[in-house]
Amino acid sequence: MVSRSYSRASLTIPNLITLARILLTPLFIIFLIQGCYRKALIVFLLAGLSDLADGLIARRWQQKSRLGSYLDPLADKLLISSSFVTLSIAHQIPPWLTVVVISRDVALALGVLLLRLAEYPLTIRPSLAGKWTATLQLATVLVVLVGKIWFVPLELLLGLFWLTGGLTALSGIQYLYRGLRMVSQSQENGRREGGRG
Repeated sequence: MVSRSYSRASLTIPNLITLARILLTPLFIIFLIQGCYRKALIVFLLAGLSDLADGLIARRWQQKSRLGSYLDPLADKLLISSSFVTLSIAHQIPPWLTVVVISRDVALALGVLLLRLAEYPLTIRPSLAGKWTATLQLATVLVVLVGKIWFVPLELLLGLFWLTGGLTALSGIQYLYRGLRMVSQSQENGRREGGRG
């Protein structure tokens, strides 16, 4: 049974926009590899606008769907991860920052997978630190791209790198704590129900 908060239709307009954003990612990476930073910046801005558009349309016309709840974060992660890896290879982003960003995402994905396999009740809600992390990661890529076209102070870039890395690590620790707390609460509830039986 589909929850009432989700649309029954899967191929909604927001989902089609999200799919288009996913298709923009390979084009973005190709421009980065070719050193066409102006074109890469345009595609990156288009991807960002599409992210805003699908969210606004989904809320305004009540077109949220279960498929969209998976596609949207997947599109974001594909864009961010591929951006950091490619820009790191091109020596535009420090390798340590890319390792922090990718490691956090991999750790979260593995944690969710393990909790689902163990059949723990799982409620995924983005934390405030998680939202700020995503914003800073996008801002980092944007500023790096802008810096390849116009002048950006090195101090601004370095500060952004450290701020993004620190908040990414902090949000990862916060999600880890949440996961461990879910497991602890689930086990405690299981013991209580077992005691009643």
